[in-house]
Amino acid sequence: METITSYIAALFPDHSWNLLALVWFIVVVRGYQAYAIKASRSKDSLAGVLHAYRQRWMIRMIDREMRMADIGAVANLERYVTLFASSSLLILAGLVTLVGYTDDVVHIGRGIPFLPPQSPLEWQFKLFFLILLFVYAFFKFTWSLRQYGFATVMISSAPVAHGDISDNKDLMDHVNRSAKVLSMAGNNFNFGLRAYYYSLAVLTWSIHPLVFMVTTCVVVYILYHREFKSSSLAELRGSNDSKNRKTLVDYHLI
Repeated sequence: METITSYIAALFPDHSWNLLALVWFIVVVRGYQAYAIKASRSKDSLAGVLHAYRQRWMIRMIDREMRMADIGAVANLERYVTLFASSSLLILAGLVTLVGYTDDVVHIGRGIPFLPPQSPLEWQFKLFFLILLFVYAFFKFTWSLRQYGFATVMISSAPVAHGDISDNKDLMDHVNRSAKVLSMAGNNFNFGLRAYYYSLAVLTWSIHPLVFMVTTCVVVYILYHREFKSSSLAELRGSNDSKNRKTLVDYHLI
């Protein structure tokens, strides 16, 4: 415990703003995540509306004997996730390399007019914080990839049934579980994307802790607006059956 305390003291000597900014970032990010999970159960959100569309997709999938189009659609989604997973590894490689050249980073930083003087330890901590964000993103993207693979198996193994299946409990259970797995994969991809957004806020920490705090709020507001107030949500919601919301409970928890 004493070692941790001494490290924090060496990291932020007389820089209470830095510590406050770090705590602010954690509270705001975790607070928004808790709010988004709770709010999506009581009002329309992108995650909820898309889940309802996935249910419709799976219902139509049950009616098709040839599922190549459905599997191709999932594969197309996987390509996007793979792109971001690969990009995360490349970014991580660059950040880890920068940690080994902290003295050069400090020297370059001193040549930038609007950057305040910062110790090598401060730069290292901020770089490690960015590394942590992208490690989180990588794990989310790769887990999303695996879940899309699970969904492909569920689509391929689904029985064929023509006509109305609403009274068939077993088929509707398969439809709902398949849609839920797809939503879980999409949600983990969304969490990975959020890490990218948050990393942009962390970059402004080098300018000033107060700028970092303001940017964090701006990023969270953008995420909130896109999830709950965007024009895309309005268009998707326009033809969506709101009764499907009852199937959303807990599908997007970490």
